[in-house]
Amino acid sequence: MIELVALDMAGTTIDEGGAVYRALRTAVERTGVPVADTDLQTWMGTDKREAIAALVRLGGGTPTPELVEEGYAAFREFLREAYRTTPPRAIAGVEETLAELRRRGIKVALTTGFSDDVAYPLLESLGWSAGEGGNLDAVVTSDEVPRGRPAPHMIHRAMERTGVIDTRRVLAAGDTVVDVEAGTNAGAGVVVGVLTGELTRADFDGHPYTHVLDSVADIPSLPEVRPAG
Repeated sequence: MIELVALDMAGTTIDEGGAVYRALRTAVERTGVPVADTDLQTWMGTDKREAIAALVRLGGGTPTPELVEEGYAAFREFLREAYRTTPPRAIAGVEETLAELRRRGIKVALTTGFSDDVAYPLLESLGWSAGEGGNLDAVVTSDEVPRGRPAPHMIHRAMERTGVIDTRRVLAAGDTVVDVEAGTNAGAGVVVGVLTGELTRADFDGHPYTHVLDSVADIPSLPEVRPAG
């Protein structure tokens, strides 16, 4: 049985209207290089500084440390303004799902390619937290690990935070290819792609997963997380 469910944030548990895609594209294109749609899809879900550096390089530019930091500052500013004008909200059924999983004794963690200064204000705007009386057991941001997705570090850190020691008892879910790759690299027993982001079911084909679901809200119906008896 699953002991920990580790979920991505934007596009997986939180509907932010695709602002992250637009912010990342804007941050890179302001450096003067083009961003191909396929490259943008590939780097969504990763650490955003790593994504900016990679996309600048793929567009023919030179991602110096200064350029990457300038791009990241532009990314944060675009995202902050987008969230101010159109506040993010929980994806339908997700808050009920988080509560149901915890009712069954399953720990719930959020992992994200956002840094602390982006992730925590976003969670606060929704009233979500891993603090006393919160609706989560752990939150892991890109600031806390040596490498972002598809490296397994954020999922392993979530395991440390929640006291789970068997990777086979972890379910990892997200709306991007790097989410399922990170879950597989972490040794998660269940790896789920969800369709609430920008990808279709076909986009997950050829990548490692155990399930593709319409939404995180469908996770409680999986046999691996159903209550015993």
